[in-house]
Formats: sequence, C-alpha cells, structure tokens
Amino acid sequence: MPVNRNALIRYRTIDNCLQNHYRQWTLDDLIDACSDALYEYEGIDKGISKRTVQMDIQMMRSEKLGYNAPITVIDKKYYTYEDKDYSISNIPLTDQDLGMLNEVVGILKQFKGFSHFSEVGEMVNKLEDKIHTSKTKAVSVIDFEKNEGLRGLEHLDVLYHATLDKQPLTLLYQSFKARTPNEIPFHPYLLKEYRNRWFVLGIKGKEENIMTLALDRIKSIDKSDIDFIENNTMDPATYYNDFIGVTDSNVRAQNVELYIDRKNAPYVITKPIHHSQEVIEKGKDGIIIRLKLKMNFELEREILGFGESVTVLKPTWLVNRIAERISKLKGNYNI
Repeated sequence: MPVNRNALIRYRTIDNCLQNHYRQWTLDDLIDACSDALYEYEGIDKGISKRTVQMDIQMMRSEKLGYNAPITVIDKKYYTYEDKDYSISNIPLTDQDLGMLNEVVGILKQFKGFSHFSEVGEMVNKLEDKIHTSKTKAVSVIDFEKNEGLRGLEHLDVLYHATLDKQPLTLLYQSFKARTPNEIPFHPYLLKEYRNRWFVLGIKGKEENIMTLALDRIKSIDKSDIDFIENNTMDPATYYNDFIGVTDSNVRAQNVELYIDRKNAPYVITKPIHHSQEVIEKGKDGIIIRLKLKMNFELEREILGFGESVTVLKPTWLVNRIAERISKLKGNYNI
C-alpha cells in the first residue's frame, strides 16, 4: 500500500524512540517526538493528533507494511519493543523486494562512462552486496542489450563535458582503414549511441563537414588551446531524422519502396524501419511500405538483414545495389 513521506517520518521516529531502552516512552512522548521530527524535516508546526500516532503504532504492528513490529505496552502506559534488537530498518528483504532490486541493478548498470553516475556505481555495488548477503536465488527476468567488451567508454565523460563546455580537443584517432593513428583537431557537437556503440559528431579543424567518430577508435584525448568553432552546421535535434544509423551520406532523402512478405509484415508494421515508414499497399501475401530517407550503409544492412523476406522495389539504383551484394554473398558459398 502507498505510504506518504510524513507517515514514513513518523514510523522512523517511533522506531528510533522504541530502540532507546534507557527511557520509558508514553504515548504523549511519542506524539511530541513525531511532531518535532515533522517540524525538523518538513517544516510542519501544527503538531499531530493522538489518534494519528495510535494508528501509526497499529500499522507498524500489522503485516501491511511488512513491519510486524513487536510493540508492547508496559503497565498500560509505556511503549517499547518486546524484542530488544528489533528495528524496522532490520527487516529482511522479501523475495519481491530482492527481485525488484535485481531489476534496479540491471537498469543502473546501463549508465557507464559518465561521472554523473559515479555515485550510482557505488550504490549499485551496495545493492548487489545486499542482494548477495540476503542469499537470494531470484533470477532476473529483464536483460538489456549490452556489449561488455566495448572500448572507448572511458572517453565518454571527457567528450560529454567538452561538448557542454565548447572545448576544442586534440584526438589521436585511428580509423579501421588507417594503419597508424592520426592527430585530429576536433570541435565536438553531439554524442550519439547506436546499437550499443558510441560516436561523437563534430568538425575537424576548420572544415565545415560534420565528422562521425567512433569512441572505440579514439586512442587519446587532450584539450586544445585553439578557438572553439560554434556549431552552425547541424541541428542535433533533427540531424538524424532523414537516415538510419550514424552515417550521413550527404545526399538528399529519397523515396524507398520495399515489399515485405506476409510472415514479416506484422513485425515491420509494429516496429517500423524508419519513422517515415508508411504502408502503401496490403495484399494477402505481404505489404509494400514507403520510406523517405538518405541512402547509407546502415540502410543496406537493414534491408539485407531481412534476407529473402524483403524485396527492394524502388529506386532502381538501390535495387541494383542490393542485387549486386546478394550476388557477391552467394559467391561466398559453393552451392
């Protein structure tokens, strides 16, 4: 059941009082202690009623919040814990609590590389330790996409702050095609994650064209004392609207028509290939969809990923391009 903040403050205050066995606590004492706590934490100075604290004690005694507090009354006047070691903070976690903690840990673990989450990392460790010491056998039922071997995350925080602070950088960068790393003067504008890989967008030196660099290809980063060149080239909010992935082919968006067979049509309808997708024809054997986007490698890979379930109808040059790649693919097999 939901519990508001004021009630939690009262429960904690009553618990602290009853843990102090060197003093005898009357109901009036507990009322005063709760009133003082509410004033200290919430600025509430109107006090609380006798009935409120009585209801709090009844709630703590019950199973509704999982407390089952052994609150007893001595001489019909003084409240105390029958178990001298009891505290509501020492309640063992339930299986449901442990299951929820497992899911929370899984979610928090996705935030790696940012200094903002350094304290979160410590909290994750504490949560994991709590779960371990509770000897849970609960199995998580949620699994996030992750790449444990991903390189370059150590650069993420540096690039993030450089982008915010408009700090030009000197990158030692080695592309997949280069034999040795090259030094690049770089002005960062945007960080982008795509399929569990991180990229940074910006311009090289005084060039106007936007570059997309993979973080896992960056060898080192240093601050540069050159003047930062403001971003007058791209709008981060709309830059990726016209293409899939991270590769901007610097061509105009075109209409692409694809035939999707009946088996895969529901999948493509419920999970569109691109936000511009529209179904222009439905048949008993499949559907035809239209996309408006720029041609790039990621689009070709997306189409090829559907295998025989997709046929490119337009434009003609893309039909030929996919056919050529399929022909080369077939040549890899002795069939």
